[in-house]
Amino acid sequence: MNTMLRKSVLGIAGLAFTGGIFAGPIAAHADAGPVQGAKPAAVAVQGDKLIPHGVQGAQSKIDLNDEQTANAKAIIAATKKAGLPERAAVISIATSLQESKLENLGHLGDKNDHDSLGLFQQRPSSGWGTPEQITNPEYSTLAFLKGLKQVDGWQDMPLTEAAQTVQVSAYPDAYAQWEQQAADIVAHNWNS
Repeated sequence: MNTMLRKSVLGIAGLAFTGGIFAGPIAAHADAGPVQGAKPAAVAVQGDKLIPHGVQGAQSKIDLNDEQTANAKAIIAATKKAGLPERAAVISIATSLQESKLENLGHLGDKNDHDSLGLFQQRPSSGWGTPEQITNPEYSTLAFLKGLKQVDGWQDMPLTEAAQTVQVSAYPDAYAQWEQQAADIVAHNWNS
């Protein structure tokens, strides 16, 4: 085997190995697997304001308790207050589902990711606000939406790209798995 071909094969094998190492923690720490019967990719009806690009990959779903439902409704209310469309609420709720499962988390001690707090796991040390502000669902949603509005073309990009641009997560593709549930929540609660 010539040197150039051997280096190419070894490089590809190294990338595959590295990808497995970095992807492993995602699978190992997943709270809920994909929904039974989920399809790898769905095609949304053209012009759909909630899921304009279809969902990306297998979808996850959790049952929401009263607190989580109230937090989802608070996200929707803040989105309306900001004057943004339903799609912004879908992105916000999917982001919160990934970051906190729609739970308004306080400091988690040694399990905490740095000083991350609240529905969106925002960090006071990164300028998101004080701990009191970040754990206020309206404030944290408006802060997230302020970041989203600064993303050029957020309305026309896949949900996971828009969320990742605001959040800068170590697992940028993880937001996509919550798109269908977030859209269902918004569809059910937007006009209520």
